[in-house]
Amino acid sequence: MSTDQHTPRRILVTGVGANPGFGLTRSLIRLGHTVIAADANRLAPGFLLPSAVPWVIPLADDPDYPDVMAGLCRDLAVEAVVAGIEPDLEPLTQMVPELDAGGVRLWLPDAGSVRACTDKALFHEVLTEHGIATPRTWQPQEIDQVPDGVELVVKPRRGHGAQNIHFVRRREHARVLCELVPEPIVQERIYGSEFTADCLVDRTERASLILRRRDLVKGGLAVVSTTFEDPNVRDLVVRTLGVIGARGVCCVQGFVSGDGTITITELNLRIAGGFPLTEAAGADLVGQMVNGLFGLPVDHRRLTYRTGVFLTSYIETLAVGDVAELGCTAVARGEVR
Repeated sequence: MSTDQHTPRRILVTGVGANPGFGLTRSLIRLGHTVIAADANRLAPGFLLPSAVPWVIPLADDPDYPDVMAGLCRDLAVEAVVAGIEPDLEPLTQMVPELDAGGVRLWLPDAGSVRACTDKALFHEVLTEHGIATPRTWQPQEIDQVPDGVELVVKPRRGHGAQNIHFVRRREHARVLCELVPEPIVQERIYGSEFTADCLVDRTERASLILRRRDLVKGGLAVVSTTFEDPNVRDLVVRTLGVIGARGVCCVQGFVSGDGTITITELNLRIAGGFPLTEAAGADLVGQMVNGLFGLPVDHRRLTYRTGVFLTSYIETLAVGDVAELGCTAVARGEVR
């Protein structure tokens, strides 16, 4: 008997302290799935979602990460793992054979695609090689090659979540920041209408995408956004997905300048923090992701959407209380073993 996303599953989501993992956990719970909410921060807000199973795990670069994750999947009968933050992608990719042997599903592209998306310098190289416009990029030792008058962004080469990002107008300032930012790169600052494409690429390489304007961005998060349609943006995003070899749920970001030039800035191999707008506009993004995750057909007819739908968000206090009490009620069930 065939199944679909309505079959209850036990899914482990990492990074539930960040918007993407938090939102994904909430959406999966609404669909009736059991979510093992994993994060390295014992106060991660995703731990407090009703019916979530909270579990503290090591950071992705901790030597114990693979063993803890494998043991967690085994002990809690996890059926699938979905990464909610970038640092988990590489170690999970390396664990695919082990987890697959234990019946745990992951839906990730190959290791080369993961590296191309988590290494911003490599991402620039790949897109440039295929003629896709992306911000000009320099290594710290190449700052003298930056043309006069170019506004710059200094950021970590393997950063995520808009951390340690700085905007400057002079090469001299960029040079100083390269001494402070971990493993930095320098990129040209791009202006225009910023967008995100929420994407789902099935196992036949067919892609569906929902376009959202990032009308107001704070700390890397779109706090005001609106769905739209643009065939030129759509075509370039699909090309980018193919060049990178993206699979499963992911998101592409970029800018449309005043003259219509489209520049791709990044591709994240995870769900976007603003995906609730995509679902509000009619696209069954998480439901179809679950279908694909478990080897079922993705129904692209359910990934259409209405344009002109907006979303506004703000920071809300989720909970306050005694940390000791939280340790007894929310986190004690999930101490690292």
